[in-house]
Amino acid sequence: MKRLRLLFLLVLMVVMFPALPDSVSGADIPGETKLVLTLDDAVLLGLSKNRTLEISRLDRQMADQKVRETWAEVLPKVSTGFTYTRSLKSSILFFPDVFSGGTGSSFTPLEISADNAASATIDLQQTIFKGTAIAGIRAATIVRKISDEAYRNTQAAVVADIKHSYFDALISRDQLRLIQQSIDRWEEARKDTQAMFRQGVAADIDTLKAFLSVENLRPDLIQAEHRVGYTMTKLKNAMGISQDSEVLLTGKLELSPKAYPDDIVSAYREALELRPDIHQLELQVEAEDAKVFAAKAERFPVITAFGQLGSQTAFNDNSSFGDSAWPVSASVGLQVSLPIFTGFRTSALVEQAKISRLQTRLRLEELKSTARAEVEVRLSGLRESQKRISVQSKTIAVAERSYKISLLRFREGVGSRLELTEAELQLDKAKTNYLQAVYDYLVASVQLDKSLGRNPVPPPGKG
Repeated sequence: MKRLRLLFLLVLMVVMFPALPDSVSGADIPGETKLVLTLDDAVLLGLSKNRTLEISRLDRQMADQKVRETWAEVLPKVSTGFTYTRSLKSSILFFPDVFSGGTGSSFTPLEISADNAASATIDLQQTIFKGTAIAGIRAATIVRKISDEAYRNTQAAVVADIKHSYFDALISRDQLRLIQQSIDRWEEARKDTQAMFRQGVAADIDTLKAFLSVENLRPDLIQAEHRVGYTMTKLKNAMGISQDSEVLLTGKLELSPKAYPDDIVSAYREALELRPDIHQLELQVEAEDAKVFAAKAERFPVITAFGQLGSQTAFNDNSSFGDSAWPVSASVGLQVSLPIFTGFRTSALVEQAKISRLQTRLRLEELKSTARAEVEVRLSGLRESQKRISVQSKTIAVAERSYKISLLRFREGVGSRLELTEAELQLDKAKTNYLQAVYDYLVASVQLDKSLGRNPVPPPGKG
């Protein structure tokens, strides 16, 4: 029986906790903090966790509710009410005594209120025409579109920030690896020098130089280790995950084929078509037009239809509530209001709306000019990094061959320590320059994507 229970529990655990994807292990298990991330994984995780993007999502929801609120101005309004009155002292109405045979010189008091009174009403109000409401609906709809573009702009910024941070973490890791490789090479050279010194081939000064070469790299190693920790902290913050999470990056600093415009005219045209911030200001101009119309609509008449259905009753304490009558009354009507003079308020509102529209148009032109300059700079930076990659890839091969020859010459006692040191420095510089060129290209591509309005969000499940 115990074995059957154990087997049942194991089957239940398999059904309730299926295996996680290989690309993001532990991302969906509470308490699990180890993450294995490709670049696409980091972007997708950041889009679901980033707090700035979540605020932008809430702004979109707020805009939806604003649209619903503006529609309330033209939708019918129905209200109901019920009133009950208990008379503590009856109301009195004085009638002239002529009704009772008098001369009219005196008045006769008459109780006119019952002990109990009640009334119930249903009121209906429907706006037939209201210019400001129409303008408000139009403006709110445009604001909803503006919030969509604002969300796209925020999303593009978040994606660019995550990718930039990811590449920062990769280059800091690779720089640490290069320094460690350099230390390993110098350690090997130091051992060779000590062996040659014991054989009488190398001088004592050579062993000291080899030792100093290793030790002089130690501070660089410490700084590189610090940069790795700093860039990982920056990446976690960009993704919106806990700093206690253990993250392993599986990406590499390598070139990825991407097609970009060949000239600035084509690039600028693409930016005008795709950039959400430009679309946002274009929609803002439309919203300002709606505000101008709304200000002018203050001069238009407001036409409202209304209706009321009501019933009331009154009865004394000595009568039965069921015997009381509830007569029904109903009425409908039409109300028209037209402002004649508002103390120049309407004309001032119209002028303010026109000035605001002009300001928005100027901001739009300024943004377009800035976008063109930004695209030109980003495109130039991308081309420059491509050229450096081409040059440095050839330089590395030459530097590696030079180092191998210098090391062989030094071991055979033909070359000098200075020659080997120079070859080592050239090799490190070539590798560092190539790594920096690839990093600059990747960062430039991210910046250019954002400048062009591209938002390459990977599809869910890709990794």
